[in-house]
Amino acid sequence: MLTLTASSLPIHTASTVQRGLTVRSDAFPSFLPKEVENIKDPFARKLATRIERLPVSFGENCVMSSCVKPLVRSEKSPVVLLHGFDSSCLEWRYTYPLLEEAGLETWAVDILGWGFSDLERLPPCNVASKRDHFFQLWKSYIKKPMILVGPSLGAAVAIDFAATYPEAVERLVLIDASVYTEGTENQPTLSKMLAYAGAYILKSFPLRFYVTFLCFTGISLTTSLDWTNIGRLHCWFPWWEDALVDFMMSGVYNVSAQIEQVKQRTLIIWGEEDQIISNKLGVRLHSELPDAIIRQIPDCGHIPHVERPSSVAKMILEFVREAQYKEVEYSTQF
Repeated sequence: MLTLTASSLPIHTASTVQRGLTVRSDAFPSFLPKEVENIKDPFARKLATRIERLPVSFGENCVMSSCVKPLVRSEKSPVVLLHGFDSSCLEWRYTYPLLEEAGLETWAVDILGWGFSDLERLPPCNVASKRDHFFQLWKSYIKKPMILVGPSLGAAVAIDFAATYPEAVERLVLIDASVYTEGTENQPTLSKMLAYAGAYILKSFPLRFYVTFLCFTGISLTTSLDWTNIGRLHCWFPWWEDALVDFMMSGVYNVSAQIEQVKQRTLIIWGEEDQIISNKLGVRLHSELPDAIIRQIPDCGHIPHVERPSSVAKMILEFVREAQYKEVEYSTQF
């Protein structure tokens, strides 16, 4: 049974429960921005206390890379959680505990350039570097074929990674996938001044608050304010703007040609009320992936793992167990 207090309930109910909880002064890692103390969501605070930095070498760079490690390792395939555009592992504050409670070895990894990694000595943060960094993190620490979960732009990261390193990915889970945005190899017409202006706007509280309003259905003002602060927490690092601009200047993800190369069994999850990406694109993705199933979550917006964590955790767990059942069934034939 998946029974996490508050986060396993519909989100408007969870908000009510959270107001009744006592938020204590947690022992946060010293490298987190001091603004973490302003966060009220007890699940975000608890997950933040578990964020670690691990050394990851790729190319000529070594980055102390942020992630949430599993409490228990397993012989079975681990579940590895990515996040969306300019976000962090705190996206998984509600769903991560449910997956862990179900006995899955679960990782939440920050994509290079976002999250809480130490980028004081800024490495390239383009698509190739993001891919190489993640591969080296997987090779150094995870070490087994994984169930790779990518929400929103994280789905493009997951498809790019699975197509390039198929040996590292056993199965894929794509959530409200942003995979049809066409990028270019570079952006020579985009001036740095314009890119930094865009970064400044992206960091602003009003824009982040508006995006929060678009991403979710029926949440209270208090919850919207707190979730906005959670979503922009990593933006307080002094290198955040430089990392984002480097990504913008080098070109964004363009994975539409890679979709048909993905041979792994794939679960597509979509919020039916997504106002960011039409669920028609979910249907298109389902038709283009060689081996995929699609599940929709009613009364849910763009980030189901925050808004409907129990539904997402249940779908992932069933998908993982399907793989384990087939593995046992195959082994008993010999």
